[in-house]
Amino acid sequence: MYSEWVSLSSQISADSCAAQSCSVLNKFPASAGREVTVSVVRQLASNLGITQNAEPSHLVRDEEVNWCMDVICFGLSLPLQEHETIKDCVNVYCEWLTALHPQPRISVPKPICEDANMYCRKIVSHFHNLFVPRQGEILPFIYQSSLGADTINRQAVLCHRVLRTLQQTAQISQTMDRKTWEALLLFLLAINEVLLAPPTVKDDVGDQLCERVLSVLFEVWLLACVRCFPSPSLWKTLQESCAMWRHRMALIDQWNRVNLALTARLLEFTYGPAFPELKISDEDAQLIPADMTNDCVAQTWYRLLRTIGNPTALCSPHIISKSSHFMQWALTHDKGAETYQHPCLQALPQIFLKAIKGISNQVDAFLGLSKASLIGITGARLSTTQAPLTPTSGPPSSNSLTSLPSLGFEHRPPLAVARPQCNSILHLFGEWLFEAAHIGGDAWVLNTKKQANEASKRPSSMIMENRKGSISLSQPNSLNDPNSLPPSLTIDKYESGRAEAIGTLCKIFCAKKTGEEILPVYLARFYMALQQCLKITEAKECDETLASILLNSSDLFRLDLNGVQVLLPGFISALEIVLPDKDLKIKTQAMHFNKTELRRASINILLSILTLPLHFQTLPIRDLTNESTERIITFIQLKPRLINILMNALQVETDAQNTHMLLGGLLLTVQDAVTFEETELVSTDHLHAASPAPGDTNLLSSACSERSASIASAGNSSLGGHSTATIGGATGNTFAAGAGSSAAAGGGYVGRDNLSQHDFPSLTISDDFPMELLQEFESASVYDNAHALFVRATYLVCHRLISSWKTDLNVSLAALELLSGLARLHIRDSDALECKRAVKWICDYICYQCSRPPPAHSKDLHSTIVAAFQCTSAWLMQHPYLLQDKDCLQTVLEVVELGISGTKSVGKSGDIPKFKDEKELKPASMRVRDAAESLLTIILEQVGYFPSECGPESISSLLDEVALMKHCNSMPDSSGNGGGSSITTEQAIAKFKYFVTENSTILALLEEPLGNAEDPQPTVTLLIRGPFGRHAWTMQLRHLPRSKSGTKYHAVNPGRPIPMNDTPQRIEFDQKFFPDGVDKVTPCVADYSIPTLEQIREQYGTDSIRQLETMIENQSIDEKLAWAATDNSADSLSHAQESVPPSVCHEFQAARLFLSHFGFLTFEERNPNNPSESLGAPVQRPLIVLDTKRSQFAQELGMLDKLSARTYDTVHVFYVKSGQSTAQEIISNMSDEHVRSLDAHFGNMLLTLGWPVDLEEHSGWTGLVSTSWSLKTTNQTEPAKHTHSRFNPTAANHNDLRFNGESKVLYWADVSSEIAFVVPTEWNLHCEADGSCLSLCSSHSSGDSLQSAASGGNVWARASDSSAENVKTQKSRNLSLELDTKGASAKDPIPPTRRKTNAMKPALQAQPPAKIFLVWLESFEDHLNFPIDDLLGYTRTGEETQSLQMPRASDCHVIYLHALQSGLLRVKLQGPTGRMSFATPLVDGMVLSRRVVGNLVRQTAHNMAKRRRLDNDNFQPPHVRRRLKVQDIVQKYKMDLSEPELLAHLFKSAF
Repeated sequence: MYSEWVSLSSQISADSCAAQSCSVLNKFPASAGREVTVSVVRQLASNLGITQNAEPSHLVRDEEVNWCMDVICFGLSLPLQEHETIKDCVNVYCEWLTALHPQPRISVPKPICEDANMYCRKIVSHFHNLFVPRQGEILPFIYQSSLGADTINRQAVLCHRVLRTLQQTAQISQTMDRKTWEALLLFLLAINEVLLAPPTVKDDVGDQLCERVLSVLFEVWLLACVRCFPSPSLWKTLQESCAMWRHRMALIDQWNRVNLALTARLLEFTYGPAFPELKISDEDAQLIPADMTNDCVAQTWYRLLRTIGNPTALCSPHIISKSSHFMQWALTHDKGAETYQHPCLQALPQIFLKAIKGISNQVDAFLGLSKASLIGITGARLSTTQAPLTPTSGPPSSNSLTSLPSLGFEHRPPLAVARPQCNSILHLFGEWLFEAAHIGGDAWVLNTKKQANEASKRPSSMIMENRKGSISLSQPNSLNDPNSLPPSLTIDKYESGRAEAIGTLCKIFCAKKTGEEILPVYLARFYMALQQCLKITEAKECDETLASILLNSSDLFRLDLNGVQVLLPGFISALEIVLPDKDLKIKTQAMHFNKTELRRASINILLSILTLPLHFQTLPIRDLTNESTERIITFIQLKPRLINILMNALQVETDAQNTHMLLGGLLLTVQDAVTFEETELVSTDHLHAASPAPGDTNLLSSACSERSASIASAGNSSLGGHSTATIGGATGNTFAAGAGSSAAAGGGYVGRDNLSQHDFPSLTISDDFPMELLQEFESASVYDNAHALFVRATYLVCHRLISSWKTDLNVSLAALELLSGLARLHIRDSDALECKRAVKWICDYICYQCSRPPPAHSKDLHSTIVAAFQCTSAWLMQHPYLLQDKDCLQTVLEVVELGISGTKSVGKSGDIPKFKDEKELKPASMRVRDAAESLLTIILEQVGYFPSECGPESISSLLDEVALMKHCNSMPDSSGNGGGSSITTEQAIAKFKYFVTENSTILALLEEPLGNAEDPQPTVTLLIRGPFGRHAWTMQLRHLPRSKSGTKYHAVNPGRPIPMNDTPQRIEFDQKFFPDGVDKVTPCVADYSIPTLEQIREQYGTDSIRQLETMIENQSIDEKLAWAATDNSADSLSHAQESVPPSVCHEFQAARLFLSHFGFLTFEERNPNNPSESLGAPVQRPLIVLDTKRSQFAQELGMLDKLSARTYDTVHVFYVKSGQSTAQEIISNMSDEHVRSLDAHFGNMLLTLGWPVDLEEHSGWTGLVSTSWSLKTTNQTEPAKHTHSRFNPTAANHNDLRFNGESKVLYWADVSSEIAFVVPTEWNLHCEADGSCLSLCSSHSSGDSLQSAASGGNVWARASDSSAENVKTQKSRNLSLELDTKGASAKDPIPPTRRKTNAMKPALQAQPPAKIFLVWLESFEDHLNFPIDDLLGYTRTGEETQSLQMPRASDCHVIYLHALQSGLLRVKLQGPTGRMSFATPLVDGMVLSRRVVGNLVRQTAHNMAKRRRLDNDNFQPPHVRRRLKVQDIVQKYKMDLSEPELLAHLFKSAF
């Protein structure tokens, strides 16, 4: 920079010599000079006002003043024993220097006041004598230990006094001219040279003074930059001088301190107030004069930054020691040492580290990573003592605290948005950092040897060039022989500095913004440096460099850096050292960093490279070093190593957050492999042997264990064996065949490249694995098909869940989420035994958690149990054949029993089973009981049957009363589409009888057969509304099975013989009542017990007897007449007609029959002591009748139907173009004119999230309460379409991506949950005001609830006139999902035990449902400005009124997806900082392939919502809310009937 300018070094030397010889007293003997000085100086000092009052000086002429100054000049050079005299000299000069002050002291001589600048320059030059070595002795207070410490300290005090006075004068003087400034700066340079250029000697006071003289030099220099900017010659001199003092730690401390202070000011005006402030101490901030202009700050900052030259020179003791002072030491040394062997140079590694740290802190400042504390960088003033440096010691122990401060980045702050480009920072610091990063590397060693060879061929005069040391690493030096260095200066001792440098480079490159270009030369140098630093030693140890790279490279593979993939093998080798082992091998114990943070950073890198092998497949990875390698490494060859790292890391990880991240990565890997096989390897189906279908029961008992699977697959090559083949060729014979085809599959691969077994060794697996699985897992390193991955993942996660993770809430939840994800995978060759074992493990986990002692039972513990029940249901739903297995079924049902009742009926073997009705119900908590009930219902109702005929959008029947009545025989015109379709809900309900059983299930009974009945039978049609949905059943009482019911009981013509018309003769005879011989029997006493007629007449009188006789007589007459009439009629036996069967009965009291046959009419007394009867509902009869004639009953039923039996969530999807930050811009991207300009992959991703559904035919959750769970028809939504078009003239021309909830939405559902994916447009903001959503503040539309219809294919189409009328009449009424305030306040529903707090308002939630956003970013940085608050208005679902607080931006979960140029997607998660807010499988920073993005995003959103519900104390599962609603209806509409009244009610027709 200053090559054309002359250095003032020679002038410094001249000034120093002149000061020593300028006094005339030097011509006289020392004793004479001393006597003169003592007497003169004492007199001058007495006038200063130190011991007595100050007086005006008697010196009035220039000659007098000059003579006194001559004496003082000599006095300052007296030996140190003359302390008092030297002190007086200093006092006099310090007083006289006030001539430059605005108010000079009274004792300053008049001539000095008149020409202050000239005299002060002379005084400053005389001060040399105080600091320079005396004649014949070296500088006493630095070297002589023989002098008393007292003398040394007093001498140091005088030096401090002079420095303080000069600094103060420079600060407050207004009259200093350029010459004086230059003299002052040169003087400061000179005394620094005197004190700092000689080699440091141990235990001196130099350190105190060192720091002081340096700080004064830099502070005065900064003042000079403001008042009188130093000339280029001065700057050059400063640079040369600093090069001489680089063996002093204090120089680097002061340099860092001043640089950071200047940088703080520079950032203020360069990037404005919004840029993160560089936090420095107030003392350092005051270094920079307040009146320094911005331009001056910039100039000074850049020049001072370059003052010490290239810091890498500190790694070469030969260069640092190349000065006359070191030469002098070497020549006078007893044993003839070399200059670079001086003990003080052993601090060079520490000095180098401090210098690089200083640069690193500057880089941090420019990136906006302002550190709160810079101790260790600028903090040398805080600890002035150094630990003794012995030749064998490493870095001094006192600095071990700060040896790697940037490694422990606990929650590193985000990069500044307005940060400069990477190129700009590299232009400034790149050269130094690249060189520092290569220290000790192969290239550096070669370069050093080359320089040494060149230097040895040159004349020796080139070596000892001049008194100034070289400041460039490239300076040739014949002494540069590494072997001759002391052990403490070998190049490996500089590793801390090298680590800091490479870490800083990683930080710079990781700060790249989307679309930013970095110069190829910088990328190339960076990759070379990284490859050098990532070389793994034989010992497989983690050194500081490796740790620094890993800690600072988390984002390296997420940034579209050109060609960054060449580093993949190096990084994988590094991860193999850090992640798989429980105990990290550390190279030196002086390394201080958080191992957990190191593992976390490594896991971040792992998550960003997991998808690369399957993405790039057989693409070769170039080797940077151009060495001819035998084999080219392809991406796919790295997959087994990555999987080994992942599996082993998960096996040994102890930190909860790290485990959480690894679990997300594991599901990503398995999901990616499965999807890859499904999509890419369809052509290889013929390779797979036919395996038994999953439904076969023999699978469970077969020997198809994971062991046989391993053997089968062991012969299969990883893709690494086909490195040069095309993608199709490589994948054609890669993945494992089924268990039955091991021989066929393995036979073809015998000749594959055997090297691959040794290239990627199987990494360690912890000892707590069973031995028989160890060989299996080792064989798994050479096969990596999806099935093998699935087996390993399931085993590992279940094993760790039971053994290590069960006590940690977040890890347990993540593991269960992963197992649920694994259950949903459709894997060919799925192993039934493996699935069975997974279910068994999860059940064991539930048993363990439930059996923990009472103090451990907390909300968190119960959350894990609930999650485990949900996980079990996922496995059973996806693998229904598991319930065909007796053991599996028993295990699951025992766990359900445990959840519901708190204990198992069958205890340990040998215990007597306890029957369920004898057990006392004590569930672990009501949440656990609810979860177990839900699982039981899924097992009994849904496993193997979901989705039903209605599709996944509903687990309830799509029939209601109106739909059933339309097909009822009694309806007028039921066969056509006419009158029958106009029936209202109230009319339909009137035809049904309503009963409630178990206080939780409403039975609606229709006694009429439906129109399609072939022949009349006792038929009852039921609508069952229970906690788990609405179900329709038709039951018939049949005496024959359906198969035989077609045969008639009688022929039409039985073919009887023709009757004989002869009238038979009737023989008349008297009836005998007793046998003939009865009179011969001798009577006994018993015969007289029956009184005779006479006795009766005597007893009762004759009247009664006469009446009886008259009745008998009349009856006999009537009978005779009847006989006569019969004989004469045509129907008499003589005129018999053909017999005809009676007419078929159409009137059945089917409801009574049904209730009786199913045991609902048994009125036994309930046992109040039976806990199963006392829990939940109060003691009551099994059947309660509902009064359907009361008003509002139809609405209440409609509200119950509006309560979904599943959880429901909404994900709102947004597309953010580059640079967009307002809600209006983001929403307008989905408008018809802009939607075509969006990334095509965004549309593809949307369609993988769910199924597009048309709301007119959709009966599930739609993202809006008002349009959900309704049985709609086209007629109903026709009016709404017209209203929508007012806002959107182009609504008729719907784009494919218009899933805003107006007419279409993306929908996904499983057996227990529904998710709607809504892409908001302008319509979503206005739909409430427009009324097209009826009312968003009401939780359901009354019209829909009163007029629910079936969706299907509009089978039950119905006219819209009545529904429109209902909407008009009911619209004013504000209904909510299950909250009718009048009803609730009048009669509370009966809650189940321990739910009393929520009984009043079961719908109110303490926190709103999770708001989940999915945001597609074109530019990653836009996530910082995403306007969540402004977008909340577009994401209303109608649920907001049910919560006690409106959703806030801070509560929103946001999943950002950023498409990389490679075709992969980068994930960024943002959400509330709760204990359990972040769900898996997506992890912040993960990189996904497009194959799996929809699946993983959906799972993550689903799990986020599930976690939020688990964390919400007041959340009620859907079936509990439905049960409470039923209880509410019971309380309002029950009829209190006695048993006879109930039976009488059954005989009344509903019609």
